Amino acid sequence: KALKKKKKKMLRTFVKRTTRTIKTTKGLRNYSMNLKKELEPKLKEHSEQVKKFRAEHGNKVLCEATIDMAYTGMRGNRSLVTETSLLDAEEGIRFRGYSIPECQEKLPRAPNGEEPLPEGMLYLLLTGEIPTNEQVKELTEELHKRSKVNEETLKIIDSLPKTLHPMSQFVTAITLLQEESKFAKAYRDGCHKSEYWEHTYEDVLDLIAKLPYIAARIYRNVFHNGEHLEDDKELDWGANYAKMMGFKGDTVYDLFRLYLTIHTDHEGGNVSAHTTHLVGSALSDPYLSLAAGMAGLAGPLHGLANQEVLRWLKELKSDLYAKGRSINKEHLTEQIWETLNEGRVVPGFGHAVLRKTDPRYTCQREFALKHMKDDELFRLVDVIYQITPGILTEQGKTKNPYPNVDAHSGCLLQHYGIVEEDYYTVMFGVSRAIGVLASLVWDRGMGMPIERPKSFTSEALMKLAPTLPTKK
Repeated sequence: KALKKKKKKMLRTFVKRTTRTIKTTKGLRNYSMNLKKELEPKLKEHSEQVKKFRAEHGNKVLCEATIDMAYTGMRGNRSLVTETSLLDAEEGIRFRGYSIPECQEKLPRAPNGEEPLPEGMLYLLLTGEIPTNEQVKELTEELHKRSKVNEETLKIIDSLPKTLHPMSQFVTAITLLQEESKFAKAYRDGCHKSEYWEHTYEDVLDLIAKLPYIAARIYRNVFHNGEHLEDDKELDWGANYAKMMGFKGDTVYDLFRLYLTIHTDHEGGNVSAHTTHLVGSALSDPYLSLAAGMAGLAGPLHGLANQEVLRWLKELKSDLYAKGRSINKEHLTEQIWETLNEGRVVPGFGHAVLRKTDPRYTCQREFALKHMKDDELFRLVDVIYQITPGILTEQGKTKNPYPNVDAHSGCLLQHYGIVEEDYYTVMFGVSRAIGVLASLVWDRGMGMPIERPKSFTSEALMKLAPTLPTKK
């Protein structure tokens, strides 16, 4: 009898625990299914629309590809499709048709916040629609539920040499997470290609959920002797990332939200976006695709640019004071001309596509004017902003004399105590993942093929050139 009672009690306990687990999993799965249900008809409708569009206009010419384009990074070669954002030379970036000021106005904010929540941007890029406060709240909860990183992975991350660049550690950590890929497993199990987007979607949410955790882990390992801080699931995705790094307060939380929102996407031709798309086109899972994209972001000509701007600003300030000069238009004009006459560039000015001040720069400037207008480094950035476009226009060597996003971000991070320049690109990567991974879901949903452009040798082009027409 005692044994029977014990067995009955154990059975009841098992049933209760199992029921709780099922309810929890069901809740997680239900929200995931709600988003999927919302996405599925959009993907089908868009795919049908594109199919008809291609049938009618597929043979129309987008651009003339010249020999120069083949040697100069394919600039001006219009041959990619990215649904999540579009960069206009005059207007700047538009996320699903919305400008940065519009996103700041329309996307939901945290209760004590003044800047948009990055989760809202994720929702917008995935669905094309501005989410409600409730939808963003549910998405935040979903990401928290998916955020756990297994202990073995954390041990390997913790074992990485502290001298290894944070971006190298970030790429390694993303690759370590790949063993959890639902897409890779489903593909091995023979899932139908019409289901690729669903498994990609699951990986994308899992990965975005975990990125702040591994990024904060790397920061604390390298710069704070491995003294890790607990997460706070009462906070939103961006604020929680800030707290795990060791930064607290409404203003710094808003800085993280702004930074993580505006760096998410910049259409499909930049290195990190194109690399993620290219690797994903081979049906590599989102983990491997993002790891490749982040390796591209680590390059000095892409994601490391904000570090170079910051170092130049510090050198400029030191040189200014060493010569007995002060931060004013007259003295900085002299310094800028000296820089240019030495054959150097002014870092943070100019852009491959934009022909006006980068809106991402503008919103960071507005944040600084509101919260840190007396900061010395910001005063330097501010005067440079006022005088440099005129100087570069007078010099006549650049098509775009205006500042880009990198001209300002380092100044903000420094003010709030994030002084470790080598880490900045990791923060950029956490943000950029939102855009490139949302785009990857649409790539799979639209059935985009493997990318395989034709290449030539210089010898082959030299033989071909006499037979080709000249661009008008």
